[in-house]
Amino acid sequence: MAGHSQWANIKHRKALVDSKRSKLWSKLSKAIIVAAKLGGGDPANNIRLRTAILDAKAVSLPKDNIDRAIKKGTGEIEGGDVEEVLYEGYGPGGVAILCDIMTDNRNRTAPEVRKLFENHGGNLGSTNCVAYLFERKGLISINKTAVDLEKLMELALENGADDVTESESGFEVTCQTDVYTELVDALESAQIALESKQVTRVPNLTVEVDSDTAVSVMKLLDKLEDHDDVQSVATNVNFTVEQLQALQS
Repeated sequence: MAGHSQWANIKHRKALVDSKRSKLWSKLSKAIIVAAKLGGGDPANNIRLRTAILDAKAVSLPKDNIDRAIKKGTGEIEGGDVEEVLYEGYGPGGVAILCDIMTDNRNRTAPEVRKLFENHGGNLGSTNCVAYLFERKGLISINKTAVDLEKLMELALENGADDVTESESGFEVTCQTDVYTELVDALESAQIALESKQVTRVPNLTVEVDSDTAVSVMKLLDKLEDHDDVQSVATNVNFTVEQLQALQS
């Protein structure tokens, strides 16, 4: 849709978290622990672990931290008692919100997240109350100055992409998670500068809200993302460019 962008929505919400490097490093370490715990410590045979390591390296997580997180996940050293949970709920205006959680204590995390929802005009919901509205996908953002659309389309689709779309803020490439790392490698090998890359939850359908509701939703998203155990947050709100600009001012 003209004037809208999945990555523009995500990028604004990530700014607060990305400015707090130590907290971000902790979250990325948890992602590596869980990936190694579920699929083993060899990134060559564990796509999820490869993705988590890519994300960690993108923000300069030290190699020692990465290696230590892998060993925690495989049980070689202590500290791997981290589990993955998906919390679902509704924000202001009834919008859908998903929180990917990684925690070593559900009994602590659940009431804390519930309180954040309630304090910002939302409520935590039951299992699958909104999860069916989203699909987990790879999402890659590219500035329009980095490549022309025709070349990008050809290269992306040849390497497993589902779609390439154009918005005011640039190009967006989506793919299934099992081809994410290979697609990223292909684009970078072609010397295409990637503005961002991540595996995230993309809504199948989006909703628009008025400006006041947009402000309330964004405040809730920022509070959730600032929580130590929240890995990522997704919503089906499609913020307009004007709303994003107003929120950033």
